[in-house]
Amino acid sequence: MKLIHQVQTEENLLMNTVNNTLQLAKQKNNFSIEVFAKKTIGINVQIRNNIVENVEFNNDGILFITVYNKFSKGSVSSRDFSIYGIEKMLDTALNISKYASSDFFLGLPDIKLLCLGANDLDLFHPSELNVKNGINFATTAEKEAFKFDKRIINSEGSIFSNHITINVFGNSLGMLEKYKSTLYSAYNCVIAKEKNLMQRAFYYSTSRKIENLEQPNSLGKKSAKRAISRLGSKKINTIKSEIVFSSEISSTFFSYLIGAISGDNVYRKSTFLLNDLEKEIFPTWLNIVENPHIEQGLGSKPFDSEGVKTSVKYIIQNGILKTWLLNSYNARRLGLNSTGNSGGIYNWFVSYKNISFKDLLKNMTQGLLITELMGQGVDIVSGNYSQGAIGFWVENGKIQYPVNEVTISGNLKDMWRNIISISNDVDVRHKIQCGSMLLSKIQISGN
Repeated sequence: MKLIHQVQTEENLLMNTVNNTLQLAKQKNNFSIEVFAKKTIGINVQIRNNIVENVEFNNDGILFITVYNKFSKGSVSSRDFSIYGIEKMLDTALNISKYASSDFFLGLPDIKLLCLGANDLDLFHPSELNVKNGINFATTAEKEAFKFDKRIINSEGSIFSNHITINVFGNSLGMLEKYKSTLYSAYNCVIAKEKNLMQRAFYYSTSRKIENLEQPNSLGKKSAKRAISRLGSKKINTIKSEIVFSSEISSTFFSYLIGAISGDNVYRKSTFLLNDLEKEIFPTWLNIVENPHIEQGLGSKPFDSEGVKTSVKYIIQNGILKTWLLNSYNARRLGLNSTGNSGGIYNWFVSYKNISFKDLLKNMTQGLLITELMGQGVDIVSGNYSQGAIGFWVENGKIQYPVNEVTISGNLKDMWRNIISISNDVDVRHKIQCGSMLLSKIQISGN
């Protein structure tokens, strides 16, 4: 009850702060304004080898003000919520706008697109900020990892976090909305050793509700099992082969689509998908739906960072690219409307086939199962792709041995079109939810 009361008090403070800012701005006239206030309350506990290394308490608030003075913009932020502090911020933002270059495309969103009445998306499930319980959770996960196998010889840390975030947004078009959320996370990373060979691996869990978080004993066992499975890793010869991205990393493969269809890259003509709107870029059986309104969704939001109402929409429909991801500014540059994606994406659901992960490996017969990627080797301008990979070699549909120090490369356009199948083992820990994915032959560079 104490925590609920604290959250309610902080929420009222943020609402008053945003409202006061809007009222003070009215007195100055001749400019439009948007105001965003955010408060984060929480704890973060880290232990390593049964020793508490770090305990963090968060109680941080920040106020962002953006003014649009004719076609110039001024933005400031501060942790001072006093009336004096707000007046100072307004004056500073106005002064910045006077010296900023004029841009016809700047301004608040179209009033018709604003979220005037935010839906309750069931994102708020608080539990007491108990450091002792957090330490017990992290310690138990690490202990279970060490108990799993004698070859687990060290820990890189076990973490538990519990955070509450309160968001309030308002602008001079009459919008004043709020929503709050909770997020629980747990992480465990260990090192396995056999003879002179060592491998590290981690596992994590994240949820809006603490009861939906992976139990610490399971978390520890999974990180240990992954580390043990990688012992004896070897390189393979350079080859062209089919690959499977495991469900835990397949979301990464689709994340490159975000940058490629971002409005900023489109209007700057710096994306390899510049001419592909309404064209087929994936197999015809593949769909990606964005749904910001999933209850308890990790990527759920009632409105974007400009106050535009979020909406359910196809990103990919029957393999065809259906939309760019636009905020108000780049939408105006392109002569379009904002898609409510200022600040990023929401929950993406990638379609899959009624096939298990085990059967997906059988369908590959021979190739590389990739479980971890390294590096940032993607060029959004050309679509060229190159990343380090760790995984397992598969023969006759069965895992044979672990593989490391290889590089996979190709072009995203070709790789996307060459997706053969996606299994039903969807990983729900990401904003992009997808099963394991089988691709036709691509270049694998090894020995």
